[in-house]
Amino acid sequence: FLFLALDLTTVGLSSLIMYSMPVWFALLAHFGLGERITGLKAAGLALAFAGCAVAILSRPATGEASLAGDLCALGAAWGWALTAYIARRPVMRAEGPEMQLFWMVLVSAPILLLAAPFFGPLIRDLQPLHIVGLIFQSSVVVAGGFIAWLWLLSVYPASTVASFSFLTPILAILLGALLFGETVGPAILFAAALAAAGIVLINRPTSTPR
Repeated sequence: FLFLALDLTTVGLSSLIMYSMPVWFALLAHFGLGERITGLKAAGLALAFAGCAVAILSRPATGEASLAGDLCALGAAWGWALTAYIARRPVMRAEGPEMQLFWMVLVSAPILLLAAPFFGPLIRDLQPLHIVGLIFQSSVVVAGGFIAWLWLLSVYPASTVASFSFLTPILAILLGALLFGETVGPAILFAAALAAAGIVLINRPTSTPR
């Protein structure tokens, strides 16, 4: 869904809708896992999402928006939230992060292979850069980052883990400045402050009455 969205709508809108995932995940956890969204957490989610939105919308617009692309991005956000929700369920938490990832890949890989011919050639013109990217994605992002994320989901509350996803577009822009000399304006600093404040509110312990 995400890659279809990138083809059909603007990068900014795709990113903004995609990173609404923590909101949907928090709602799923509230109704399905009993992890209650307090007023403080709701305010934190709103602040952090606002920071994410400021960071994404501060970039120059590229491409043209379309409803189909926006819906694909929303489907990607829902799919991501549902994946996290399933991983958070007791039956999956008992499997451990490595086995959770194994089952996810085992189920999704055949589906993607069957769907691939509908969106272009099954075998693409591979270049060395593509191979390097594939190795990086599989060894660092999936085997490292995704397993760590699944482990965090098994230990900490859903909203706590998901809230840090709001930092992704902000960190991407900061890395662009560090590695490629891209300009970081006041909007990004404001976005980072909003996201940080939101994450603090989400993770602030609630006081229990004595």
